[in-house]
Amino acid sequence: MHERRHAAFATLRAMITTNDLAGELTGRRILLGLTGGVAAFKAAEFCRLLTQAGATVQVVMTEAACQFITPVTMQALSGRPVYTSQWDARADNNMAHINLSREADAIVVAPASADFIAQLAQGRADELLALLCLARPLAAAPLLVAPAMNREMWAHPATQRNLRQIAADGAHVLPVGHGEQACGETGNGRMLEAGELLEELIAFLSPKPLLGQHVLVTAGPTFEAIDPVRGITNRSSGKMGFAIARAAREAGADVTLIAGPVTLPTPRGVLRVDVGSALDMHASTMAEAQTATIFIATAAVADWRPAHAAGQKIKKDGSGQPPSLAFVENPDILAEIARSPRARSGDLYCVGFAAESEDLLANAQAKRARKGVPLLAANLGPATFGRNDNALLLVDAQGVTELPRASKRALARQLVAEIARRLPRAEA
Repeated sequence: MHERRHAAFATLRAMITTNDLAGELTGRRILLGLTGGVAAFKAAEFCRLLTQAGATVQVVMTEAACQFITPVTMQALSGRPVYTSQWDARADNNMAHINLSREADAIVVAPASADFIAQLAQGRADELLALLCLARPLAAAPLLVAPAMNREMWAHPATQRNLRQIAADGAHVLPVGHGEQACGETGNGRMLEAGELLEELIAFLSPKPLLGQHVLVTAGPTFEAIDPVRGITNRSSGKMGFAIARAAREAGADVTLIAGPVTLPTPRGVLRVDVGSALDMHASTMAEAQTATIFIATAAVADWRPAHAAGQKIKKDGSGQPPSLAFVENPDILAEIARSPRARSGDLYCVGFAAESEDLLANAQAKRARKGVPLLAANLGPATFGRNDNALLLVDAQGVTELPRASKRALARQLVAEIARRLPRAEA
């Protein structure tokens, strides 16, 4: 039973992953290099995710890598013959190191062992993978390195010196994870998981129209307590806000995400602040807005809260009547920030969200005017809450732009591009 359940979950995860990744890397040619290390098994999953995302993957393995995973496995996953030797005679010119490095949009070495990092730092070319990294056109074929090693090897001064050197030479060194290692020890040095590697690669290859910007995003619902076990909330899943935070990070921005009570994973590279009530979100957002340059208010903040939350669970008294609740209005976070001196001076660009149930355009235009924001994105709440897709109506002073129904991931990228296009440009 356990095996069947595990297989079912694995199948479901694969289906979800495939749907989420479709088209992310269409047309991209990725050279995936494997060096010796137990983390090579993660490279197999990473290769699968790359192909699902639409990339063409060419695998190159060192001799040591072949001790941990076979070229047959990587060929089956990539759909292309694997290269392991600089003396491979399949190429007409017998120059695999030149041909492979010229064909790649990016080279990703995952796992990258301490020995291979030392080779890169010294400019050695003992094997095909190191040779093609040395021969690659620096501007056309960026090199991403995903280290994987024991915690003591990672912390050794020689390794850290080598990492600084390859970064200075133009390599993009990915972070490592912390946790249990194959040797039984626990610490830094684990290679990132396959999904994390994919996020890092997509972010690296994405255009950077928001480079230098600090984006503040609010997402999800708020929870207004009635008593210690009950409260008032709404159906917002936070998916749109989290997708926007990820898209903004990919666009080059430093991103802070203030999240209501949701269980979504934090996008890589995003600073997350968890809050509960509208008052909590108000306090955190006002503080973070002092340094932000773009504020995107996607959170579905409760308009009212109980005037007094009971200290103990409210019990039924047998009368058949519900308890009497009085309400007070919550602060209007978006309007307050839009009226702030930084927003009025143009140092902070504000984007509002409106979840309506009817008359979308009229309500969106009225809300934009009422809040005093330059751009408002509106959607029909009942048609999007909890879903993975959405449709947006963008309203600004110039008119209306419709973003047709698509995945929230795709819409987030489109919205970030629209925001970047509307930002005030500094004087030349």
